Amino acid sequence: MAHLARSPFAALAALSAAATAGTTAAPASPVPPAALARAVALAAELAKAQAPANARIVALPGTPDLRLKLAPCTDIQAQPSAGAPAWGRTRVLLRCAAGPVAWRITLPVTVQVWAPAWVATRALPSGTALGDDALAPAVVDWAAAATPALAPDTPLAGRMLTRPLAAGEPLREADLRARQWFVAGDTVQVTARGSGFDVKAEAQALTAGVEGRPVRLKSSSGRVFMAKPVGERRAEVVL
Repeated sequence: MAHLARSPFAALAALSAAATAGTTAAPASPVPPAALARAVALAAELAKAQAPANARIVALPGTPDLRLKLAPCTDIQAQPSAGAPAWGRTRVLLRCAAGPVAWRITLPVTVQVWAPAWVATRALPSGTALGDDALAPAVVDWAAAATPALAPDTPLAGRMLTRPLAAGEPLREADLRARQWFVAGDTVQVTARGSGFDVKAEAQALTAGVEGRPVRLKSSSGRVFMAKPVGERRAEVVL
């Protein structure tokens, strides 16, 4: 009977030993920790250059391809990866500058940008005209979506939503209906901006001036050109 009483414990011990013996450690990253730290620091630096003032930047390294067999290197440098975004899911280039093989790899990095922005105080349906009670400031990750969140100093009275927002969800530029600043045929005040100068003139709108879309204008001399609608019967050209 004593033998039978100990059998379950013995079986459990045997199973535990077998499980321990069969467990293998996770494969080590082919990139040294110091190089990962440099990549993360660079990603944070690049994000900070485009982030709101006093934003908290969090850069998290992704997992490199564990199948990589990198040659030894005494100087691994981190560089921006061409075309990579500054925020969100991005990447950093790592290159060996001192070793038998001049290898180069890209390391995935996720960059979060935490800063104050407008968020919905309640569930807001599409088409809602925004008022003071619809939004409140809160700290959110600006990089969590393709378009940044809108800062609390952005005037939004009367703007309309193009999609529903859940309570607590950040408001982003893409969530707002584009404003139409003027219609075809209107006389528009145009400002041409260059290095150290502004030139103002009037032109006739040939197409509607919708926020975020280029508009065709005709000058008093008959020249047709493109401009950016920026306000009520106002457009801008950057030279």
